[in-house]
Amino acid sequence: MPPLRRSLLFMPGDSQRKIEKGAQLPADSVVLDLEDAVAPSNKASARQITRALLATLDFGPRERLVRLNAWSSGYLQADVAETIASRPDGYVIPKVDSAEDLRAARDFIAAQAIQHNLNPAEIALLAIIETAKGVMNLREIAQLGPPLQALIFGADDLAADIGAIRTPSSLEVLYARSAVVIAAAANSLQAIDIVFFDLNDLAGLEEECRFGRQLGYIGKMVIHPRQLEVVNRAFSPTAEEIARAQRILQAAQAHAASGLGAFALDGRMVDGPIIKQAEKVIARARAAGLV
Repeated sequence: MPPLRRSLLFMPGDSQRKIEKGAQLPADSVVLDLEDAVAPSNKASARQITRALLATLDFGPRERLVRLNAWSSGYLQADVAETIASRPDGYVIPKVDSAEDLRAARDFIAAQAIQHNLNPAEIALLAIIETAKGVMNLREIAQLGPPLQALIFGADDLAADIGAIRTPSSLEVLYARSAVVIAAAANSLQAIDIVFFDLNDLAGLEEECRFGRQLGYIGKMVIHPRQLEVVNRAFSPTAEEIARAQRILQAAQAHAASGLGAFALDGRMVDGPIIKQAEKVIARARAAGLV
């Protein structure tokens, strides 16, 4: 079962200080970034720093991920070859345009893992959908299968690709944002939501998290430590949601024993989809240590 991924905190792969700080923060996953956060002239040093810190730094319970450069960039092979011996928990693959691109990256990572006596099935893959081609090819990308565990939606790269004007509402990318969730759900993958860039607007961040969760996202990309508390809380069930889900499941069990299907609880009808939602709430709460 994939790990809890409410918050994916991105840290520049060439900044030892920031990565060391990130390893102590309450993020579910720390992503050592070799792509957008690193200038081309620093790619080699970023790989070296990332490799060394993965091997020596205690990240505690946090998942240790590496964001590679895109398959088409020509950097991905060196990124993997330099870091895989340090046993990251997984790789984030950006700008996935097609299933063929993702499959090529997967196969290269698997070959490198085998060379280092690692099990490729234990190295998670998370694909970022952030281009028009990626959105158009979502169905085939999401069907890749293990070790693909999650789809991440990159709104800003997509907006640049299609010529959209980014707004705080994100309405201009709503179609693609929803499509990523549906493709993920159809293939039992996690869906991770967009970056919120205004570091001082925590109320706006909370509202965006609320809407993302409403769409079906289970977590969010994070670019600053001050965003973590809001994001972790927003993507965790509330006490009221947990209590309601527990009541639904208890009542469902009692009604099932009596041979009844749909039933009324607190003035509302409860049937199969409502019970399934309650089960998911309890599963998320258990993963977050809330029950």
